[in-house]
Amino acid sequence: MTQPPSDAGGSSAGLRKFRFGAGGEGNKDEGGARKFVKLAQTAEEYGYDTFAVPDHLGNQVGPLAALGALTQATSTIRLATSVLANGWRHPALLAKEANTIDVLSKGRLELGIGAGWMKEEFDKAGIEFESPGVRIRRLDEALTVLDGLMRGETVNFDGEFYQINGLEGSPRPRQGPRPPIAVGGGGPKMLALAAKHADIISVAPGTTTDGKMKLSDMTIAKTAERVDRIREAAGDRFDDLELNWTIAVIVITDDRVATAEMALKALEQGYPPNIAHDTEFTVDDVLTSPYIAIGSFDEIADQIREVRRRTTMSYVGVFPTQMDAFAPVLAQLKGE
Repeated sequence: MTQPPSDAGGSSAGLRKFRFGAGGEGNKDEGGARKFVKLAQTAEEYGYDTFAVPDHLGNQVGPLAALGALTQATSTIRLATSVLANGWRHPALLAKEANTIDVLSKGRLELGIGAGWMKEEFDKAGIEFESPGVRIRRLDEALTVLDGLMRGETVNFDGEFYQINGLEGSPRPRQGPRPPIAVGGGGPKMLALAAKHADIISVAPGTTTDGKMKLSDMTIAKTAERVDRIREAAGDRFDDLELNWTIAVIVITDDRVATAEMALKALEQGYPPNIAHDTEFTVDDVLTSPYIAIGSFDEIADQIREVRRRTTMSYVGVFPTQMDAFAPVLAQLKGE
């Protein structure tokens, strides 16, 4: 199978070294598409390992075209999609785009792909939003097709959704045997699918029907349970997998407890809007959650070390607007 990037090797404690991912959308809040390239260059200067572009039909750049530009505008940072909606692209076409980006970037692509989850965007585009079971089966087939074509192999595949007849993957990728594939999920079926196919798994909280992250899934205990599901599903593959998570909230403060108490009040009032307040949280829940980082730079660094110790997750992502705030923490943890 494809090995995770070489800088993600095991540490002296038997855990993987940290990697750090930033990202950007090229939207109005970030200064628009014209400043998108500069954002990626800044992430590279800070020392982030990866720069990822999400996949939405709203106010953002097109991810594949944007990564094509970044292959020439950056030199060391890895380039990722986080994550592509499978239902919008045929895997035969996506494999060609992905391998082209890998060649142009001299082997820096990480292809993130998922089942697609924003029904509103599918509806606006006139693309059928299939049931969760159908989307997962479709993604399972797409990942099989991508695996072969991204290796430069000749693929024959006769599935429920895709039929490939003697198609050779080209151009051949720079990375061997193919660029790493990342799959994210929070539910048992998606985690099992990721354990079957992926090199990198993004361990996410479950979401509500309108796409909000469930607060009940954001505790360290629930996160460890999801990792255990991956371990069980992956079997012998588990040690080869790199586990990722994205911090949803970063607050730099000298008083963690007081700020956590304020965060609880904000959650009760519906902020941030991308988190569903579906359970009661305690201050300790806030301060130990992998998805919430509150404290001084030193305290947040220690919190992230503890998350890795308890879950084996080592690949840390941050949202575009918090790339600057997190940079001092990255500097402390880089190389550990």
